[in-house]
Amino acid sequence: MNAITCTQVSKTFKDIRALDNVSLSFEEGKIYGLLGRNGAGKTTLLNCITGRLFPTGGEIRVDGELSMENEKALRKLFYMGQQELYPEEMTVQKVFAWTKLIYGGFDMEYAHALCEKFGLNPKKKTSKLSTGYRSIYKLITALAVDVPYLLLDEPVLGLDAGHREMFYRELLESYGRNPRTIVLSTHLIEEAASLLEEVIILHNGRVMCHKTCEELLHSGYTVSGKQSEVDAFIAGKQVLSQQSIGGLKTAVIYGQPEKHLPETLETGRMDLQKLFVAMTEENGRDFS
Repeated sequence: MNAITCTQVSKTFKDIRALDNVSLSFEEGKIYGLLGRNGAGKTTLLNCITGRLFPTGGEIRVDGELSMENEKALRKLFYMGQQELYPEEMTVQKVFAWTKLIYGGFDMEYAHALCEKFGLNPKKKTSKLSTGYRSIYKLITALAVDVPYLLLDEPVLGLDAGHREMFYRELLESYGRNPRTIVLSTHLIEEAASLLEEVIILHNGRVMCHKTCEELLHSGYTVSGKQSEVDAFIAGKQVLSQQSIGGLKTAVIYGQPEKHLPETLETGRMDLQKLFVAMTEENGRDFS
């Protein structure tokens, strides 16, 4: 099976265990959400997968081959991180040229079309770009590279709402033309939820949850109505959150809705972000 496979991967920095026996796989042709709070280990994991860090323990394979110091395996991966790895004097156009030289498969025509769409001047030096446009030029580079595994760490950092929407749309169109494995690590969970096929949640360096997005979204529901009636209904249930406005109340409940609900109450779909927050609270309930 073609996949990135991590088996009992650990990474320790002095007395900090950033990854603790992480075992998971990113299979061929799926869009994954890699979620976790700050310090959960997401970026450390991506850096280990792409060879920028060496794991303290465990192993990582790409399509069955060990990836550590393996150029053949690592050339199948493209990682868009938050670090600036190009010389300050390099223009966006030169970044494209160097990426084409390194990876071979790079759609220069597509990259320039995206520059025009996003309003980016490819002749501009990367060091002179705003935070948002630094993200945009790296996104364009990532979308134009022809690799089977695309890893995106906080890709919409600094982008306004319009550019974020453009990126999500472009990502789906690119995936439709060229299905490949895309790993999206983001804090803007609700924005990205519609893109995700599978969700992996890291917490304190461990895999807390690995399910399809649909499984997670069907693991709970919302209920709303008069405050007194909602309070009576949610008594004894796993309540993730609740909000009252005037005499009305809405609660988010973990679990399956009952077959026969009071006619005065309305139910709705689970919110992925609210579920994520509840699952990763330090004193939260057990959702295993």
